[in-house]
Amino acid sequence: MQQNSENKPASPPWWKFGHVWMVIAGPAIVVVAGFVTLWLAIRTPDPVVADDYYRRGVEINKTLENPDQSLTPAMKGRNHAATPVEHQPRER
Repeated sequence: MQQNSENKPASPPWWKFGHVWMVIAGPAIVVVAGFVTLWLAIRTPDPVVADDYYRRGVEINKTLENPDQSLTPAMKGRNHAATPVEHQPRER
């Protein structure tokens, strides 16, 4: 059985369907977010590395090699703060 095209109701245009806009909205939001991210990246650039970064690195390495100047006392203090009193070493 063949329907006559004159009897078919006219369908509304595609932009009047809500689901179409839901499908279009996802990629559109991603594109807008990409442009916002680009704008932020251009507007606020990353800070420049310090001019004397190599000297600072060498000093840090020297500090880590020398236990008298290293962060070892801070680590001991942190570990003893969590150790129960009866298990803490006694000072001489």
